Parts: sequence; C-alpha cells; structure tokens
Amino acid sequence: MEILGSTFDDSVFEESRNKISIPLPCYNAKVCEPEWFCESLPAEDELEKQKAFKFRAELAYNRKDYQTALRDYSSCLLLVPEGNFTIRRDVLEGQARCCCYLGKREQALEIIHKLRKEATNTCHLTCVLNLELAVCHHFGELREEVSVLQHLISLHPYNPWEWKKLAEAYLRLLQSLFAVSSSGKHASNLPEGNHQNSQTGPREYTEERARCDGPGCTQRNNAGAHCVAHQISTRTQDQHEQECESVWLKTCMCFIRTRLLLRMLRFQQSSFVLKSSERAVLEAEEALRWLEPQENTLQLITEVMGKDLVAEKMREENQDGESLAGLCISDFEEKWYNTVKQAVLLMDDSLSITAHLKTLKVTAPLVE
Repeated sequence: MEILGSTFDDSVFEESRNKISIPLPCYNAKVCEPEWFCESLPAEDELEKQKAFKFRAELAYNRKDYQTALRDYSSCLLLVPEGNFTIRRDVLEGQARCCCYLGKREQALEIIHKLRKEATNTCHLTCVLNLELAVCHHFGELREEVSVLQHLISLHPYNPWEWKKLAEAYLRLLQSLFAVSSSGKHASNLPEGNHQNSQTGPREYTEERARCDGPGCTQRNNAGAHCVAHQISTRTQDQHEQECESVWLKTCMCFIRTRLLLRMLRFQQSSFVLKSSERAVLEAEEALRWLEPQENTLQLITEVMGKDLVAEKMREENQDGESLAGLCISDFEEKWYNTVKQAVLLMDDSLSITAHLKTLKVTAPLVE
C-alpha cells in the first residue's frame, strides 16, 4: 500500500490474529512464620542452612548477644560457596563487628586484613576501611584511626566528610599531645578511660561521629590520650614539640580542605544536605579560630590545598566502583603534608608556629 509516497506493508492493516490465552499456573507464595530460622535446620538443603545461620546471627547481633552471633556467623561461613563473594564479605564483616564488641581486637583486625586482600574495587575497599576505622575508634587507637582516614582520603580526595573526620582526629591527637605535655608525659596523670568497654561499636560509628559537634568532638578522647602518652613517653622534649607542630599544621590543612570542598559543593545541594554542609563549614571555621593560624599561613595553606579543586577534574576522577587493578594510591604525607610544609618553611613561618603552639596549649582546654 502506498500513501503520499510512503510504502507500508499490508500486514500492518490486517486484523490481529486471535491469540490463544494460556492459563498461568497457580502461584503459591511461601509463608514463613516469624523467626522460622530459629527452628530446627533442614537436614539436606545447605542453602537453607546457610540462610538460617545468617538470619540467626543477625538476630542475635541485633539483640546484642555477640557471642551467639559470632558462633552463628562462623557456622554460616562454612556453608557459603567459594564463589559467593557477596555473602562471604557480609558474613566476615559481621564476624569482625562481633569480635569488636567482644573485645577481640586481634581477631577483628585479622578478619579485616582478609577482607582487604579480597577487595576487588574501590567500593569494597572503602567499606573495609570504614570497618577498620570503626574498630580503631572503638579501641581508642587514635593514631591507627588517623592512618585509616589518610588511606580513605587517598581513595576519595574530594570527599569533604572524610577530610572533616581526619581533621577532627588530628584535633583530638593534638589535644592529647597537649594533655601529655601538661601532665609531664606520664600516662598515669591522665583521666582514666576503659576503651575496651566503650559502647560505640562499628555499626554505630558513623552515626555517633555525625552527632559530634565541632572541635568539641573529643568527649571520648581519654583512651586515645592514654595510647598517645604511652607512645611518646620515651621521646625528648624537642621531638615532642616537633610532633605538636606537625599535627597542628595537619589539623589546619584538613579543616581548610574541608571548608574549601564544602563551599564548592553547596551550589549543588539543597534542603537538609545543604544545612548539614553549612553546619560543617561553621564547625571547621570554629576549629580554625581555636587553632589560630596567622593570616599569611592561612592564605598559603588555602592556596596549596585548593590547587586541584577544579569541577571538571573532580567529576573525571570519581573512583566509585573502579577496579583496584592498576589503581595508584598516593601517599598522604607526600601528596598533601610535605607540600604544605615546604611552602610554610619557604615563608619562614616555623618559628612563629612554635611560639604560637606554646601559647595555644596553655590557654586551650583538652575537652570542651
């Protein structure tokens, strides 16, 4: 058929053929009773056994029965096929959480090390690093917490929240160093803290950190201060002062980087996300007022920390889900701190920093 110069197949205009309707088979949904997995396990079906043990473990974890949860997670892991990496990672992470709550630090870190070896992309590695961060925080290991955050920032250099967490960790470390100086470097003079009985576990870490308020986010710094005191007890006064200067500079640069990133991102945000970012900027500015960097130092650090902040580059270097094969993880000290330190030394501002720190640690409280 030809209409206005266009040709159509006649079959288009034919009546549709009568279709034969085929009745669908009846669908019987499986109905499970509440906590069905707590009943006796199926004798032969290993998949059902695996599901039951996993559900039991998660129920026990939710009830804070971590010993039972760890036992059921271990039973589940024995039934997980070698190729099922998703369930395996989930179960191993559950085991690490349980070990953390039970005070089994070495076992938790051993599981985390295993997870890191099995990570295949940046999303997996980010999850493992966040778990390790939570375990370090739970046991009051402030320096290890800083190290993990540095690795996270190497993976995600444009994430302002990772920079903010690192800045707050450095701030707690700086205040701990000041506390050790004030107490004559004796850990016994510091407030007592039982970090193994801390109520903050890996799952609650992110929410708990989000509730912290600015530079006053040091309420559980006692355990970290003990660790810092033990680690520097054999150092000389000069070495201690040099570390104070280094940590002070790192704290400043991290808060400045946080402020720069949040200000760049605010044009893309709205509602509660924008309010959260604005609050974080105010917290960074409050911390910088407490740290009191000189105006020329502040401008210099801002210039160095903002050199790579180009919107197009930030989009191009988004690494979420990227394979770890060939991924280059830059060293935090080399890429960030050494660059800032050299710039400050060229400005010959190191002497004023030393004098400023001596005043800062006398006038500022350890915990707000």
